[in-house]
Amino acid sequence: MSGQSLLVPGELTPVRSVPGNIRRPEYVGKPAPTPYSGPEVQDPDTVERMRIAGRIAAQAMAEAAKHIAPGVTTDELDRVAHEFMVDHGAYPSTLGYRGFPKSLCTSLNEVICHGIPDSTVLRDGDIVNLDVTAYINGVHGDNNATYLCGDVDEESRLLVERTEESLRRAIKAVRPGRQVNVIGRVIESYAKRFGYGVVRDFTGHGINSSFHSGLIIPHYDSPHATTVMQPGMTFTIEPMLTLGSHDYDMWDDGWTVVTKDRKRTAQFEHTLVVTETGADILTLP
Repeated sequence: MSGQSLLVPGELTPVRSVPGNIRRPEYVGKPAPTPYSGPEVQDPDTVERMRIAGRIAAQAMAEAAKHIAPGVTTDELDRVAHEFMVDHGAYPSTLGYRGFPKSLCTSLNEVICHGIPDSTVLRDGDIVNLDVTAYINGVHGDNNATYLCGDVDEESRLLVERTEESLRRAIKAVRPGRQVNVIGRVIESYAKRFGYGVVRDFTGHGINSSFHSGLIIPHYDSPHATTVMQPGMTFTIEPMLTLGSHDYDMWDDGWTVVTKDRKRTAQFEHTLVVTETGADILTLP
């Protein structure tokens, strides 16, 4: 495995501004969002609006990913994604969500999720997860992917490739009438082939006009995940696989989640809608 030193928090830049004409999610400026009380199954108009939000999120992530290189700061990646979203009339969903100070999450190496962009400089051999969500026309689209920075060791490259494959397999398992635990069953059985850990305490989620609707999509085979998938249901699948334990620690910032054994971890995510025959990915560029 890579001999990179462990990450430490960097310095934050000021909060980036969003033009006043761009609609904000209701939680901006509040300590927490209003709990969602609407349906998990969305009407066709909502799904099409989510497709627009998802496309912008996917394009913003791809634009930021073009700048991944040794010597670039994670704050620079945040700037690129932020400017792309606002230039396309979208609000960066993470900005101000429960006080999160940036417009995407940048999770490197041993960071499982929710890393805050700052002055941290990317190094040759890092793996870099970008998590981007866009809000436009009253709905959210959420996606993430893990990228290679420079010359990455084989163990890490395989982790990234296999994590993406676990997402593909999970999406193929989506069918109306099935319980959502089939998603985690597929991911966990695939990860076990390689001895990977599957993060349990951070999950996929329902998404629509709410960033997190309350619907939980575990990435392991949970006996409690008995919600039956229905056409029109919208949610994310976002497996987090680790080279070691699935246990974690959290930094003092209250956001950055790192593997307890500090081994590397990768993640991929799409927002999708359940169709009559399977799933339709809404976060395609």
